[in-house]
Amino acid sequence: MKHITIKDIAKVLGISKSTVSRALSSDSQNVSKETIRKVLDTADKMGYRKNEMAVNLRHRSTKTIGIILPEAETSFYMKFTSMVQHLLQLKGYRLLLAISDEDFINERSNVELFDKYRVDGLLISTCHNKANYDFYESFIKRGIPIVFFDRIIQGLECSSVKSDDYKATFFLMEHLIYDGRKRILYLAGPDHISTTADRMRAYHDTLSKHHISYDPSLVIVTGTNEEDGAAAMTAFLDSCPPQEMCDALFCFTDLQAVGAKKVLEKRGISIPETISIACMSGTRMAALVSPAITTVERPMLKMSEEAVRLLLAKIEDINTPSEKVVLPAEMFIRASTRRK
Repeated sequence: MKHITIKDIAKVLGISKSTVSRALSSDSQNVSKETIRKVLDTADKMGYRKNEMAVNLRHRSTKTIGIILPEAETSFYMKFTSMVQHLLQLKGYRLLLAISDEDFINERSNVELFDKYRVDGLLISTCHNKANYDFYESFIKRGIPIVFFDRIIQGLECSSVKSDDYKATFFLMEHLIYDGRKRILYLAGPDHISTTADRMRAYHDTLSKHHISYDPSLVIVTGTNEEDGAAAMTAFLDSCPPQEMCDALFCFTDLQAVGAKKVLEKRGISIPETISIACMSGTRMAALVSPAITTVERPMLKMSEEAVRLLLAKIEDINTPSEKVVLPAEMFIRASTRRK
């Protein structure tokens, strides 16, 4: 599709491009009202549309923000994006979305694409905690405003906002322990996800506080989706002697928990009478299944507000001091950990 330009209008009317440009801006001091009328009529008939990107670039701003998500399977990221979009629209910004699909090469390509589009800033939830460190550092040194949210890269001189994964995991584990659970199977996330380390440390520390010996056979590192949870639970049940059976299950994501829960139910294992289930949550699914699953949930609205605040502060003044914001999460105790 051919885009009509000022040059096309000037050619049809037999006048200069500068005259057309002034007429389109209704510059009545330098262009006659009759010429302005002719130019506007001709532009309308030809289907001319102002190139807002070019105008914004002349003002050194595109009023556009890029947001990069690691995945779109969990509703957390899409709801977060919707909240961010609303907040940015109130400030006159538009939002461009890209998804890395848990691939740091895709993530890098998405950043490069947004750079070509001259976005004013970037909001990023990274899929890998180290792989693109040097890449992002070069962008930050160029003065590109970047704010990481939820999943971050430690050590970079930029702002970030995340929930307190350590405390969230600690309190969720204590909830299970206070309910009498001592053999807590943990379906952990992949090592390259930034939140994995904090959650694993909290798992160890909670056991230690309550004088429960750490058993490496009760930790399974797996993927984050429903199929991963089901496969890990199946493998554990198939290999676990009856005397070493777990009495609780803690999952890195609610999708894992749902997958594991289905396997337990197929095996006739009652929830929560035999095994309690709790997880970190990113979707509504944990609350919709039966029995509903006890979760710790990130403060989505507050996180979106802080992410936008931090990014706009950097856009306004790149020398604004970076902030590392850590927000408290909220625990929701549901039927999966309530024994009758």
